[in-house]
Amino acid sequence: MNFRTQIPITKQTNNLIGYQSKILLLGSCFSENIGAKFEYYKFQNTVNPFGILFHPKAIETFLERVVKQNFYSEDDLVFHNERYHCFDAHSSLSNSNKEALLSNLNTILKSTHQQITESTHLIITLGTAWVYEYIERKKVVANCHKISQKDFRKKILSVADTTNCLQNIEQLVRGLNSTIQLIYTVSPVRHIKDGFIANQQSKAHLLSAIHNVIAIDPNNYLEKQSQHLSSRAQSRGLSYFCSYEIMMDDLRDYRFYAEDMLHPNQMAIDYIWQQFQAVWFHEITKPVMKKVAVIQNGLAHRPFNRESELHQQFLKQLDIKAQNLLTDFPFMKF
Repeated sequence: MNFRTQIPITKQTNNLIGYQSKILLLGSCFSENIGAKFEYYKFQNTVNPFGILFHPKAIETFLERVVKQNFYSEDDLVFHNERYHCFDAHSSLSNSNKEALLSNLNTILKSTHQQITESTHLIITLGTAWVYEYIERKKVVANCHKISQKDFRKKILSVADTTNCLQNIEQLVRGLNSTIQLIYTVSPVRHIKDGFIANQQSKAHLLSAIHNVIAIDPNNYLEKQSQHLSSRAQSRGLSYFCSYEIMMDDLRDYRFYAEDMLHPNQMAIDYIWQQFQAVWFHEITKPVMKKVAVIQNGLAHRPFNRESELHQQFLKQLDIKAQNLLTDFPFMKF
């Protein structure tokens, strides 16, 4: 008797991820979860340079600024609660010093431009289709920065709007890097503040838009026949990974949620990460990951006596293992 429905996954054959890959992750807080895994295993990766971006319009706006090198000026900022904020970035970047914020934002635009040109993989996690428009500027924002809700208009991106965002994202990125592999996924985090029904509507819009984009031949935007769509999308370097479906239909139990009952807990994140590895990782990568994990576990070890001879010998052996890895992967930092 089987007590769960396991999502069938298919191993990718092209553009697999290895330690020579350079990975950029953008999107919702689930990008941070997966990015933390890449960081733990010492891959070459960058996660959310502008902070968490929940919806596709925010990601499109960020990438448009990056690709066009459209730098920020004082007119793009807003002052609230004794800090300067940028509506395109997360509040973690906000600063009490206007010049410092502008310098940081524009430095990120420059560095991300370079990262996209060098990246092999761009992983985009969409969290919600609900957006907030700042009424005064008629601008859809990435973050409201705790400014009064009366200054914003809440609306949901239609499937057509979301599809257009994703098409623009692909076109922008391809303009800098024609060979980059785009991997879309939908965050399994439930945005219940929008309401239970509205959250499901939002996820449905995101999923429909992603599959619209995967189905569309860039040389014939009217073509949406299902025949050979998967192979065609793969040849374009465009793919979808089923994070949302794994959480909703495979795990499907509150024991896989954090205390807020909205976010996946560590067990769920680990499981989705394992599924992602099975789909996207090159086999020669996994033995290296095991070696990295040994070192990471060793560094996390708390000895009873740090000064003991036994512990010093342990540290020496750990350093030898790290140096052996650094010979082949000098970009790793422990």
